Amino acid sequence: MIENNISVKNLLVSYKVFGETLSGTIKPMLILHGWGSNSSRWQQVGELLAQQGVKVIVPDLPGFGQSETPKTTWSLSDYVEWVKDFSDQLPECSHGFYLLGHSFGGALAAKFTVKYNQNIEKLFLVASALVREKTAKKTFFYRISKIVKIFSFLPYYPLARKIFYKFILRKSDYPYVQGIMKDIYLKVISDDLTQYISFVKVPTIIIWGDKDKFTPIENAYLINKKIHHSKLAVIANGSHALQIESPEMLTEKILQHIAVQGEMLSLKNII
Repeated sequence: MIENNISVKNLLVSYKVFGETLSGTIKPMLILHGWGSNSSRWQQVGELLAQQGVKVIVPDLPGFGQSETPKTTWSLSDYVEWVKDFSDQLPECSHGFYLLGHSFGGALAAKFTVKYNQNIEKLFLVASALVREKTAKKTFFYRISKIVKIFSFLPYYPLARKIFYKFILRKSDYPYVQGIMKDIYLKVISDDLTQYISFVKVPTIIIWGDKDKFTPIENAYLINKKIHHSKLAVIANGSHALQIESPEMLTEKILQHIAVQGEMLSLKNII
């Protein structure tokens, strides 16, 4: 594993590379991690894929890990343009690559693929946060989140805010982010791709855990229905963090859809 730094859109970003050389027959894979995550959490999967000859590149997305934070409030579309510039600077990706996105990274990967599909060999959506229903309850609480900022001068405000989000607005990353990333988070989660994803035209593999509490398995079936000719692989008893809790199973599902000279790769001979 090699760690590198590169400047993209005037931001210094860190990324990891697994696998030293390409065989010439297997395209590299670019992995986009989820919100609050980083490249290190994909190390096991990266190493397992590299053992099968797949060169894997995992950046710390801007605002996460060792990468610099955006200076302005980015939207999902801003992250899409960042991925475009990042991949354009990598010689390995110049002749096509596999693209995998997890959770927030999955929404990013899907939106990127719709706009820039020329070099995408195949899209892998892992527990991807593409479906963000704008319910009345969500709208109410996120308006409240803007209002509570007014009272930030009061004693014990940070503690009260965390309690509010943990027990009232559950499954939210909002209280755990700092500075401009709070505004970026609110902007990103407002981007529902339910209708947009039907424009994904590249071969797509959807991988999901049936016990995922953050992006329910029902979302996987909906995405599978909307993306024409996509394939769905369900991991029994799998959670949202498949790359951490089930790295071997996740890697095997990925390899089942990477072919070399007509034969699919497999992890069975090394686990």
